Amino acid sequence: MAFEYAPAPESRSVVDIAPSYGLFIDGEFAEAADGKVFKSVSPSTEEVLSEVAQGGAADVDRAVKAARKAFEKWSALPGAERAKYLFRIARIIQERSREMAVLETLDNGKPIKETRDFDLPMVAAHFFYYAGWADKLEHAGYGTDPRPLGVAGQIIPWNFPLLMLAWKIAPALATGNTVVLKPAETTPLSALFFADVCRQAGLPRGVVNIVTGDGSTGEALVGHPDVNKVAFTGSTAVGKAIARQIAGTDKKVTLELGGKGANLVFDDAPVDQAVEGIVTGIFFNQGQVCCAGSRLLVQESIQEELIDALKRRLSTLRVGDPLDKNTDLGAINSAEQLARIKALSDTGEAEGAERWSPECELPSSGYWFAPTLFTNVTQAHTIARDEIFGPVLSVLSFRTPDEAVAKANNTQYGLSAGIWTEKGSRILAVANKLRAGVVWANTFNKFDPTSPFGGYKESGYGREGGRHGLEAYLDV
Repeated sequence: MAFEYAPAPESRSVVDIAPSYGLFIDGEFAEAADGKVFKSVSPSTEEVLSEVAQGGAADVDRAVKAARKAFEKWSALPGAERAKYLFRIARIIQERSREMAVLETLDNGKPIKETRDFDLPMVAAHFFYYAGWADKLEHAGYGTDPRPLGVAGQIIPWNFPLLMLAWKIAPALATGNTVVLKPAETTPLSALFFADVCRQAGLPRGVVNIVTGDGSTGEALVGHPDVNKVAFTGSTAVGKAIARQIAGTDKKVTLELGGKGANLVFDDAPVDQAVEGIVTGIFFNQGQVCCAGSRLLVQESIQEELIDALKRRLSTLRVGDPLDKNTDLGAINSAEQLARIKALSDTGEAEGAERWSPECELPSSGYWFAPTLFTNVTQAHTIARDEIFGPVLSVLSFRTPDEAVAKANNTQYGLSAGIWTEKGSRILAVANKLRAGVVWANTFNKFDPTSPFGGYKESGYGREGGRHGLEAYLDV
């Protein structure tokens, strides 16, 4: 008889969510100019967590003006002084990490063990890392006197709300820019808590401004004439719209968009290790990861063995309350995203792919989708071409390394890939042929603030993280 996991709930009492939040502009919270609000809903229970101000064009204008005013003094500070603020922010995030991990889980739906063990440590690490760069910019390889651009307009997604905030804000502040950030409409709360962290750290007024709202708010921010730099992480469709909107302007832009990552497993790969990497690659954060390994390419000679082992492993995944420390898969972020996952999965089944999910009891309220595996998939299937952004894995096969590379590159995306083999020479040979911004070898979804991240083709352009992430915020 298998051992069962006892409930291990994290306490909600460690975070105090206010009934309503305003916009954070020039160091203060304020209502939207037109008084509009929207609700932030917990995807695991569908309960309303808070009401949040809906920013409009007038609010974006106020925030940009505040950032422009703050830029003069902030950019003139010595790098070592800016570094002190970044170090302070990093330390406060560490001190408040339990509170913010619970908040992120409530607002996003991902398991607490992911927010606690991955998101928050990585958020602090990014601020620590870029604090270290703040007084060394002349040694970064971008000239002896690199200058900041000015006001950065930043738009972040809902899958890693606080981490994407850190990816954007930390390098911007380190290089002397000021920021107007718009968080995703479904996950605004951690950004608003970060505003409180900025005040707690004594960050000068106007250096960081946070304007919550929907797509129209983001459009107003991108189109504002006094924004010098646009940074966006999100869907390819919105990224293309942003590229069209800023065409003909002198705004600098980085776009980190969708993906359809391939995980290549060769016949000499350690099967059990590969299975763990496959699970991490596609079921981490419910598959709501732009670089998820959503296409599994397996060498034919081990396909049956690997699929059997993968099914056994999926049968042990625990789906349910994201605040339970034993939960592996939490809730899908929104009803809209759940509907998309369901529609694409149904399309895969209708097109002839074989669908399999382990037995699991899904909660009666909230937005849930069981981990799903599709076999008998071809490159012509919709589920092998379109980004599903959910816990859905498509399995294809190959016979030779050249065929594996050809199938992996047969996509409009180019964000990530994984290689599983015991041959170092094969890793290097195959990795050099893969058209992907990040290639992992015998692992997947491993991140570090010192390493650049970004894509090719419709996965966007520009790099975030590492020394390379500084360039996007410097006039070089």
